[in-house]
Parts: sequence; structure tokens; C-alpha cells
Amino acid sequence: MKKIKKVNALARALQYFFYDHLSNLRSMSPNTIHSYRDTFILLLEFVASQKKRPVAELDIEQLNEEQITTFLQMLEDKRKNKASTRNIRLAAIHCFFRYLAGKHPEKLEHCQRILAIPFKRTNSRAIEYLDYDEIKSILKTINRNSEDGKRDYILLVTMFNTGARVQEILDLRLCDLQLIKPYQLRLIGKGRKERVCPLWPQTAKLLQELITIYGTAQKEERVFLNHRKQPLTRYGVRYLLKKYCDLARKNTPTLLGKRLHPHSMRHSTAVHLLKSGVDMVTISHWLGHANINTTHRYASVDLDMKREAINKAALDVDGKYEASWRTNPALLKMLKSL
Repeated sequence: MKKIKKVNALARALQYFFYDHLSNLRSMSPNTIHSYRDTFILLLEFVASQKKRPVAELDIEQLNEEQITTFLQMLEDKRKNKASTRNIRLAAIHCFFRYLAGKHPEKLEHCQRILAIPFKRTNSRAIEYLDYDEIKSILKTINRNSEDGKRDYILLVTMFNTGARVQEILDLRLCDLQLIKPYQLRLIGKGRKERVCPLWPQTAKLLQELITIYGTAQKEERVFLNHRKQPLTRYGVRYLLKKYCDLARKNTPTLLGKRLHPHSMRHSTAVHLLKSGVDMVTISHWLGHANINTTHRYASVDLDMKREAINKAALDVDGKYEASWRTNPALLKMLKSL
């Protein structure tokens, strides 16, 4: 009779980490858990190939500092991952080894070596967003005579109205909508934080039209479905936005140089609110930012505001008059408020 091998410490720790620690104790979202899962699938397969042994035979000692550092480098070299993606994978590994250090104090030194692996510095890119005229141009390209076209139009309008993250919009259920005054909807954000976002009357009317198209749907039904009546995915939203942006570029040249993705709609909402005179605290609550410092980055984004400031502070190259910032107290007040 073949002897059955005992479950080793690594397999046992990973099981409790995913099924108990992440989901029950920390109440992490399914998306975060899936991201951590993908990280460990990649890591275990990589280490198994390096050690030339099955994944089932790996133990904690094989997941050492050298192997993990080599794994992170492989992500960049072979999988062509960016430093930001590398850091996300490392964050998942750090989380596991912090958990492991508490459960196995005898392996504390081993865990500390891995926790000492640093995150890589990433380049900070300029925020890409759509101007109001560009959004109108994109919406005009949508054929609203078809059911899918109406859904796409209402999807993009709702994203712009709420500034919601893509997953927040995709998780939106019919019971989260309040389409009588005051018009609003409920979003579940990062860390399962709930927030209520106001709706423009036009958006509420469009969402009511969408519900009418669906007919007698259950209240727990998702708002945005694909043509198979299944919940729309992140990839689906990315595809739709790219499709309509490509069509709009023919008539809107300013879209040609922009690298747009679904999160760009969120940035567009923030900049539009800022230009409309909405204060930073309100924008922060509107977008569901945990820290208002995250919202402050939009203050330096809008080019129209920068051009206006430059024009007001223009200096005559012939030296015939002083720069306006020396003589205009209103401008000084504006600059100090930035």
C-alpha cells in the first residue's frame, strides 16, 4: 500500500492564508484575493521549475530570498511586466510572509529576509483624462438605435457622472439605484467601503430607460450586462471605450495623442468637477478617496488652469511693465490657494 505524504507546512500555511486569513479575518475583496492567488501560482510554478521538482513537494525553505528576487526579475525580463506590476506581486508575497511569521515564529528570520526585499521605484506618468468636448465627441459616435448601443451610451455616461472605478460600476446592482429625487446610487469601493454618489437628472433618466429594456429583472441583477445577459467585464469596458475612442479620433484630433483606458473616465470626472468649482473635499468624497492627498494631484493636472495662470503672470519681454503677479493681489490670492 502506497504511503500518503503528509501536507507540508507551506501547503498548510497557504490554505489557511487564503481561506481564513484573507477572506474571513481581513475581509479582502474577491479581486484582491484573485490577484494574490495569481501571484502564488506564478511563484510556485517558477520555483518548481528552478528546483526541478513538483509544486506539491515545495516547502517554505524553497521560497527563499534568492528565489523570490529571481522570480521578480523574471517578471520584468520574460513577462515584460512593469515595475508597478512587480510591486503588486511583491506586496502579495510580503503579505503572506507577514502572516507566516506570526504563525511560525521559528521561521521569523527567514520571513524577515523576504520582507526586506524592497519595492522598486516607479515612474510617475502624467494623468490622462478626457475634456468635456472629447467626451461629448465619444458619446456621439455611439449608435443608440440598438440595445447594445444604448447600454454602451448609458455605461459611459454613468462612469463620467459618478467617477466610479470600473469594478464599482460593474458591481452595480438594480437595488443600488435610486431613480427618484434625490437621484443617487450606492457604490461599494475599495475595502468594501460604501458611498452614495449623486446622479444628474439626465443620467437617472437614462438608467431608467435601461431598466425598461431589461424588463422584469431581479433587484440583485447587475445593471450592466453583455449581449448574453451576463455581467459585463473589465475587458469588455476597455474594449468598448477603445472602440468609441477610435471612432471619435476621426473628428477629434486632440484624442490622437492620448493613451486612454477605463480609469481615464474617473480622472475626467475629477478634472471636470475641479474646473466647475467643486471643492477638493467634495471631490474626494465623490470619488471615494481614503486620503484627500490623492485628490490634490488633480489640482496640477488641468492644462486650461495652468494656461490661465501663465497668462495672468505674463512678463513683457521688452520690460515695459512689471509682471502681473507683482501688481495683482487677486492673482496672488489665487496662487496661494493652489
